[in-house]
Amino acid sequence: MNEKTLKKVLIVEDDMLLSLVEERLIEKMGHKVVAKVGSGKEAIVKAKELKPDIILMDIVLKGEIDGIEAMEEIRKHSRVPVVYLSGNSDRFNFERAKKTGFTDYLVKPITSNDLYKPFEKAFANSKKSNKDSATPSRNREVGVS
Repeated sequence: MNEKTLKKVLIVEDDMLLSLVEERLIEKMGHKVVAKVGSGKEAIVKAKELKPDIILMDIVLKGEIDGIEAMEEIRKHSRVPVVYLSGNSDRFNFERAKKTGFTDYLVKPITSNDLYKPFEKAFANSKKSNKDSATPSRNREVGVS
């Protein structure tokens, strides 16, 4: 993958082991992880500072704010594509996340195959119009609680 297609990725994940796995998956896809942070507040700071091309955002994080609240704050200054990761598929968080205009909402565990379509979709959308989509590109069903 050449420099033109190499994308900067911010990983927001409070589980150190999962963040390492996610980093390896992203690098395997040919992208660069510019930072890994474990809290919503750190995510807001790094998103402003590093201007990533995409954010891989866990929903449940350590600290006072979760991933969705962090993304609401990031949305005040950026339309960066976001792919949410969740440990469960509850409808409540899915509906909250939709309001931030996500590219996809994936349920852990994930593989590089799970990330491929959302990443391609995010980069295609940013080329076309810089609009975010709130439609999952996967066939995983989000459960109703």
